Amino acid sequence: MVPTPAGGGYDVTARTVAIALEDAGLAEEVEVFNLTGSAGTTGLSRLVHESGNTRLIMQMGLGLVGSALADRAPHPIADATPLARLLEEPEAVVVPHDSPYRTFDQLAKAWRERSGLRAGVGSHPGGPDHQALMLIAETLGVSPADTPFSRYDGGGKLLAALLSHKIDFALTGSAEYRHAIAAGQLRVLAVTGPQRVAGINAPTLREHGHDLEVVNWRGLMAPPGISQRERAELIALLDRLHTTPQWRRALRDNGWTDAYLSGDAFSRFLTAENKRVAALLHRLGLTGPTTR
Repeated sequence: MVPTPAGGGYDVTARTVAIALEDAGLAEEVEVFNLTGSAGTTGLSRLVHESGNTRLIMQMGLGLVGSALADRAPHPIADATPLARLLEEPEAVVVPHDSPYRTFDQLAKAWRERSGLRAGVGSHPGGPDHQALMLIAETLGVSPADTPFSRYDGGGKLLAALLSHKIDFALTGSAEYRHAIAAGQLRVLAVTGPQRVAGINAPTLREHGHDLEVVNWRGLMAPPGISQRERAELIALLDRLHTTPQWRRALRDNGWTDAYLSGDAFSRFLTAENKRVAALLHRLGLTGPTTR
């Protein structure tokens, strides 16, 4: 199950997992379906209500952690069963090919001067693009409240807004627009990960002297109510997938970074991420002082 619209990062990841499982001979006829609504939390509620169903897993990631907190979802992430983190992907600061901003430093100068820059993100408030935008603003000494932005559902709408100059720049996943970047439609001014991204000629924020890293991630969860044995079997399936050439090729072809983490280690990571994102969203005024 994909809790977000077709064509987005979760959808692409889920369908890639399904194809890799089938091609590697680990599963047959894996069905992928989208259940959208409330920035992914509708799908989370469905997952929780499917208690004990070992034939359903849900694509999720940093964005769903943020939306569950920002929207005060009826079911927190902790109600589901963590399986594995699959991959990481840094954010990218992108501009149209004919933008007057040729470097991140030029953009940062205009940002600090409150020059009316129009930013765009492809995620909901609390999602990875929005988190990256607000954290960069803070790093530049600009209050997040002084950084207006427009939100676009789906990568296609955000790309159209960039190319039509409705916005000046955007925060997006570094792999989201690889084809548009390669075609010369967009330029990447900086990436937010710890190192440069292969195939993208852009420096990191640290290379510009900014002590900040923002990395998106995606993983899989199962419903609550499954037994320890059933959970172990699902994790073992994903462990095997991670070692296959089909999955390694999928990572390479999509520009994703292998960040595999399964079982209890992923559970601990997810708990820490929930606390980190809750504190960030509270600081941004998107949640109250307490979270579940």
